[in-house]
Parts: sequence; C-alpha cells; structure tokens
Amino acid sequence: MERFEFNYPAAKALPSRAEAGVVGSGDLEALYEPKAEAELKIIVTTSVDGSHSLWQHFFDRLNALRELPAGRLDINDFGATPGVARLRIEQVFEEAENAN
Repeated sequence: MERFEFNYPAAKALPSRAEAGVVGSGDLEALYEPKAEAELKIIVTTSVDGSHSLWQHFFDRLNALRELPAGRLDINDFGATPGVARLRIEQVFEEAENAN
C-alpha cells in the first residue's frame, strides 16, 4: 500500500460531505469533506505500488479541466482505471453539491 498527498488551489467548498464507490477489486472509494481553506487536499491510499506520477498527472489534468472545490478528498484505491477514478470523483463532487 502507498499513500500520497496532493494540494490544489480551490475556490469554494461544496455544501456537504459525500462518498462514492467502494473499495474492491478494480474500484475505488472517494470521500469528500468541505473545508474553509482555499485548497483541496487530496490523500490517495492505493494498492498499486509506484503509481505516484500517474495520480499526480491525473489530478493535474482534472485541475486543468474543472474548478476544484475546497476541502479534503480521500481516495481509497484498489487498482481502479483512470476512467473509474474520474467517475467516482465526479460522483462524490456531485453528491456533495446536491445533498440536502
């Protein structure tokens, strides 16, 4: 298991906490918690050794494509493909945006 931490500038926090996905073969779990700081702190725990640069490039690209919300994003990965990772992250952000 490896653990990485990334920080990106962010505008505003989403209204609530949320979670998407499950930790399991080929999937990942994304947990979002809003924070007042103007950054998104991302913590990735993964079963895939040597994947730091892949995650770095993934989040650099995501940051270039969309405005990231302020808060903390925990990723618990069990070998998810980039497509699944993007889906789960978009799901957790959507859930946090629309939760009542």
